Amino acid sequence: MNKRHLAKTLTWRIVGTIDTITIGFLVSGDLEAGLQIGFAELFTKMILYYLHERVWFKLRVFKEGASRVRHILKTITWRLIGTLDTICLSWWITGDASVGLTIGGFEVFTKLVLYYLHERVWYKSNYGLS
Repeated sequence: MNKRHLAKTLTWRIVGTIDTITIGFLVSGDLEAGLQIGFAELFTKMILYYLHERVWFKLRVFKEGASRVRHILKTITWRLIGTLDTICLSWWITGDASVGLTIGGFEVFTKLVLYYLHERVWYKSNYGLS
């Protein structure tokens, strides 16, 4: 199972980093700031996502028969953790709290959709289950 969780962590981080760099650049107007935020998140988010994935794997909540509800709950809990991380990193890197809050605010919406789609793709995959 660890192989699957690591693969999910890596694929999500690629999608998430591209989204963060794009939003960071658009909000700050500074490509370097967008890149710094995105690449800082490579480290923080991979660790946080892996831990989140391990916790949800052990939870028996909606494991059978209600996969969409489970994926929605996972999406919400992950987004809360991820948004707080993005806000803190963006604020720290740009030195501007309003930039951090704006980037985090946009990411709430883009990442909710992207994460849900990512979960659905992985739900249909048997990679790492045997």
